[in-house]
Amino acid sequence: MKLAEIITIGDELLIGQVVDTNSAFLATELNKLGIQVVQITSISDSCSHIMKALDDAINRAQLVICTGGLGPTADDITKPALADYFGCKLVSNETVLGHIRTLLAARGVIINERNIRQAELPESCEVLHNSAGTAQGMWFQKNDCDIISLPGVPYEMKAIFYEELEMRFRERYNLPPILHHTVLTHGLPESKIADMINDWETNLPPEIRLAYLPSPGILRLRLTGRASGSIEELKTRLNQETENLIKLIHPYVFGSNDDRLEQVVGELLIGKNQTLSLAESCTGGTISAMITSKSGSSRYFKGSIVAYSNEIKTAELNVSPYTLMMNGAVSQAVVEQMADGIRRKFQTDYAVSVSGIAGPDGATDDKPVGTTWIAVASERRIIARVHNFGDERSRNIQKAAITALFMLREEIIDCL
Repeated sequence: MKLAEIITIGDELLIGQVVDTNSAFLATELNKLGIQVVQITSISDSCSHIMKALDDAINRAQLVICTGGLGPTADDITKPALADYFGCKLVSNETVLGHIRTLLAARGVIINERNIRQAELPESCEVLHNSAGTAQGMWFQKNDCDIISLPGVPYEMKAIFYEELEMRFRERYNLPPILHHTVLTHGLPESKIADMINDWETNLPPEIRLAYLPSPGILRLRLTGRASGSIEELKTRLNQETENLIKLIHPYVFGSNDDRLEQVVGELLIGKNQTLSLAESCTGGTISAMITSKSGSSRYFKGSIVAYSNEIKTAELNVSPYTLMMNGAVSQAVVEQMADGIRRKFQTDYAVSVSGIAGPDGATDDKPVGTTWIAVASERRIIARVHNFGDERSRNIQKAAITALFMLREEIIDCL
């Protein structure tokens, strides 16, 4: 199997100013091709660090991909560092210069000296065309290792990967067929799921592996198959093992692969020609944002009210002041009235309401931080459940939103 290493370059990564999404993308795409990433390293904008990182990586891997430091400013030093490392000089590439002129003209930008210098590339590299920007990719070779340098701007890096690299990797390397299938679950922690599927996991065939990928509110179970025979045989085996897994945990499964819970809910509502409204308190509009992130959500989503204060709960959602006084805003009675109020106000088939203590303050002895009530209302009934999501505010909000959508999904399916 081909082994790869990823090196991300930039001081902004090391001080936490920019989140490194490039490594996650590259690792995912390389793995799909059957190229195993053995290490990911982040380094500063320093010639000595770049050279040391390359020396180390070449000893571990047959493919090294670097991102970052290819821009037009003085702190972008990757290109001259690579020229020094490979013992060559920077030379102007007329084809690249023509591309830069055309691209900047189309954007209404007057080309300057810094832009022109971006056409200067190490003479020993193979140029990887960047259709999305001015910083070109570069492909070098040393000691039977392929070294590739890509821009740090994510959409430019992705453009070069898809347009220049993916097919070359397939043609250049004898890559084994590899397939993935991810089962998406909600409602049980990783340890509980692991107990439920232990016997099945223990008896998986050697060509199929399982990975647990937890995130707030969702646990992804990814099956990876590597073929020793034909790709069709692997596909059949992977599909069978996926079915076996789902049978063991089906009440907690809501989708697969790239499905999103809000998308799954939206498709169910479209299928039934039904509508949804939301009344959010502690989630502050998070569920509404998730729902409307999907194109076409206007077909089923009528709207929402963020009823953060008790005054809005009573004035807009018809929550009883007496109920609030006797039970508090974070209570079964209040979320039930919130859900019923928004459903009637917006005249929808379903409504979801959420009220909780996201934290870090607001807790009481009987309602610690993370206590959250969620209700789902329809014409036939209102259901409500209480949860405790923990003591970290942002995670509480995210978990509450996911749980609310999962409860809605369950209720829609139950009515089918």
